[in-house]
Amino acid sequence: MRVDAGHLQESLSMTPLRFVLAAALLCTIGGGSAHAECQIADAKLEEAILQKPDLRGPANRQTVKDLRSLRDAAFTLWSYGRHADCERLMANIRELIAGPAMTGLGDNDEDAAEEQMAARDPKVRRGATEGRRDEKNAKPLVSVEDLPLGLRSDQIVGAEVRSADDKIVGEVRNVIFGTKDRRDYAVVASGGFFTPGKDSIVVPIRSLKVSQERDSFFLPLPVSEVRSIPLMPDQDYKWLSDEAWRDRNDALFARR
Repeated sequence: MRVDAGHLQESLSMTPLRFVLAAALLCTIGGGSAHAECQIADAKLEEAILQKPDLRGPANRQTVKDLRSLRDAAFTLWSYGRHADCERLMANIRELIAGPAMTGLGDNDEDAAEEQMAARDPKVRRGATEGRRDEKNAKPLVSVEDLPLGLRSDQIVGAEVRSADDKIVGEVRNVIFGTKDRRDYAVVASGGFFTPGKDSIVVPIRSLKVSQERDSFFLPLPVSEVRSIPLMPDQDYKWLSDEAWRDRNDALFARR
């Protein structure tokens, strides 16, 4: 099956949210014979970002992130030996790069897009699952501040977060480094995938503990208190400039 030019042009006019969904769909239905070896570098995505004013503009910042995510997905396919699927996805990325600006609104059904996005939500919600901290051989948790080798960003983003009584709270969606006041934060939420949503809370990283395997982070609060933590007030990170809000928020996580 081949996606016609008209359908592609329509897809390019979508909002960033719907653009990702359409690009993922294109990956599965893209036509033509695939190359034996997927050449990710041939798409020249970073070069296109530098050369195209539309992609460099602030209105398309999310679009650039989406394109890079699709390229990363192509690399994942390649690493599993799925070269034909990788090449189909790269072909669609090349077409999207060559297309017009992707800031306009299309006429796709936004409700349908939201339903598709909801399918990515983890099925474990806040407080739903007990952990293993009460097992006989459970190793002590380590304060993030006491880690001898520190943490890489890929060990934090996407990691599960648990309450002090070992119940799932959510996952780390983002990390914010306080370049001026050294107050670093983890944006934690349940549901979704790496995108801060309306259910996010802001957690000072210094208040976290981590398992010795570095696969789970722990808040200093039981889940009953986590539920009362005020949610992140906006998804544009304007709260970073609100020192009074941050002071109140940080005080809720002060170690007991």
